Amino acid sequence: MSYEVFARKYRPQTFDDLVGQPHVSRTLKNAVAQNRLAHAYLFVGPRGVGKTSTARILAKSLNCIQGPTVTPCGVCDNCREIAGGNSLDVIEIDGASNNSVEDVRQLRDNVRYAPAKGRYKIYLIDEVHMLSSAAFNALLKTLEEPPAHVKFIFATTEPQKVLPTILSRCQRFDLHRIPANLIAQHLQFIAGKEKINLPPAAAHAIARGAEGGLRDAESMLDQLVAFCGEKIAESDVLNVFGFTSEQTVIDITGRILHGETPAALELLYEQSESGKDMMRLMSDLIVYLRDLLVFKAKPDALQEDVDPDAQKSLASHTELIATDRLLELIDQFAAAEGRMKWAPNKKLHFEVAIIKAIQSLGQATLDEVIENLSALRDGGRARPPALVAGIGDAGEEPARKTGITDPGYSKNKTSRVAESPPKYKAAESSADVDPARVWEQLSAKIPVQKAFLRNSAAAAHVLGIEGRNFQLGFSPNEKAMMDILGTQTNRKFLETLLHEITERDWTVKLTINDELPSKQAMASESGKGSENFKDDPLIQEALEMFKAEIKS
Repeated sequence: MSYEVFARKYRPQTFDDLVGQPHVSRTLKNAVAQNRLAHAYLFVGPRGVGKTSTARILAKSLNCIQGPTVTPCGVCDNCREIAGGNSLDVIEIDGASNNSVEDVRQLRDNVRYAPAKGRYKIYLIDEVHMLSSAAFNALLKTLEEPPAHVKFIFATTEPQKVLPTILSRCQRFDLHRIPANLIAQHLQFIAGKEKINLPPAAAHAIARGAEGGLRDAESMLDQLVAFCGEKIAESDVLNVFGFTSEQTVIDITGRILHGETPAALELLYEQSESGKDMMRLMSDLIVYLRDLLVFKAKPDALQEDVDPDAQKSLASHTELIATDRLLELIDQFAAAEGRMKWAPNKKLHFEVAIIKAIQSLGQATLDEVIENLSALRDGGRARPPALVAGIGDAGEEPARKTGITDPGYSKNKTSRVAESPPKYKAAESSADVDPARVWEQLSAKIPVQKAFLRNSAAAAHVLGIEGRNFQLGFSPNEKAMMDILGTQTNRKFLETLLHEITERDWTVKLTINDELPSKQAMASESGKGSENFKDDPLIQEALEMFKAEIKS
């Protein structure tokens, strides 16, 4: 008897055998059990995820001698003929080579004949997107109103190429890429049946290389058995297919996040000298950074795709980088990957990408510069730029994480609003509400990302409270600040914060008062008495933060 490859020998025979597609198997089982069968089905998904296998299982469920049943017996003549691909009632058509109008006309002429042995005559068209537009149009009427004994099952990897008129006549099922952990488990199941020694690390290496395709993974296992015999190690997988170990990708990422340029380049040099595919390594690095981004947002989202050891590495790396920096890294390496596709020296572009990534992590972003300048101008304490982004606890609130205090706090942390000059009279305050203190607390709650709103709030004078109106005043040259606070979104945001602080409903009222001084003018007047501005603490702090110097 000739040798049968794993992909055919272990092809799923029932809905329960399908790997990683529970949403499809459950829906089809319920449809068969309840006799709610559509006349046309469309299975969509990437290569090797089970489209044709699902179609054959559905055909067996319908034509099994015990059917329609969700558990075809697999031993009757109909089941065995469908599994072998030689059933007279299940006609499998390759859409790539039978895509003309004449082929569809022949199919249309044959559908009126009753099935030979089974309950239904089933047409399974693989790669249906390869049919021509004329062929699709010739199929429309038959597909919409086929005879009662006819079922159509289509499979495609490119549903966007199928005419909308065809899609609307089918029940569509999207088969997903299979998680790596499920592929690894299935490979170890096959290894157990075949008496092959396949460690979990080797199974995971194959699963990662298959990129969600179970058939690819089974074919790779077949090739490894031919190369290694009955004992397969992780190193064999890496050497045969030119993959890079997951630990190596983790090590490169760790050295990048720690700013260790020589160590990262040395590790890249070792992989290049050992013959590893640089494009594959770049792809693996981007995938790991993507996993790091997802893990940072939702740690439990990767339980099926990432093994426990890799999850520990992800947990340690999330503490080293902020989300915005991580997005920049992914963009930088994705751009480098695009350049590498057409470059003869791929290693050179990889090295440049690593150096640029480490340099970018040590640079202050524009947002950080704006926040620090705003804090210094308004009297707060600015944070120094982090050599490695993301220093600080991941769960901190933005204001705590940046270390920027409320711009209006003075050294003694008294009210941020200057006392009202005697030239104008403020509205009377409520007996149990200190408006200046409330505005101070509100300003502290405005996140640092809302820089314009924070600055506009800092320019406002608290005039007091009149009924349910929280009154704020602005000098004439600060009308732009008032306009920012006066937008519907910002006003609603401020009123929500006032409600949270005082547990009362307020209406923010903004006015222009010619007698009010500008906050910026007041700040500049207070600084005129300093003759030696170089000794000013804020100037010294700014120089230290930006590594600058004053030139005479």
